[in-house]
Amino acid sequence: MKLADAPALPSLGPELEFLRLLWQVDHALQRRSKRMAKELGLTGPQRLVVRIVGRFPGLPAGELAELLHVHPSTLTGILARLERGGWIARRADPRDRRRALFGLTERGRGVAAADPLTIEGALARVLAEIPAKNVEAARSLLRALARELENGTPASPA
Repeated sequence: MKLADAPALPSLGPELEFLRLLWQVDHALQRRSKRMAKELGLTGPQRLVVRIVGRFPGLPAGELAELLHVHPSTLTGILARLERGGWIARRADPRDRRRALFGLTERGRGVAAADPLTIEGALARVLAEIPAKNVEAARSLLRALARELENGTPASPA
């Protein structure tokens, strides 16, 4: 039986429906990321790092982690894989030899350009179709949700 043939589901309510949509997006991001890994040699998160390092050469790892809203240890693994794969190069900061600065290699520059088959390509097509005020409303909602989740709001007792 196809989903279209199935009886309509009861309303989930605003919170559960929104979560369902977020998980649908998350699942689609994971699938596209795996496909990108096979086709480009980079996952979605790795390509995002390559794109950002390409836009901001010489960016220190700490600032990159802050920009991406990830823990530095999470970023360390991504940077190490990108460096091993020859996508990025690490160099010591001349002002502080303890800090590493990152830039793209020739290989990294080859994949840093916009590509319609990537996650950001899909996003660019969607953003082109949605009115700017709706996009800003979505950004506002997602920022507020991220802030609420990051603040560690306690879960309700069971």
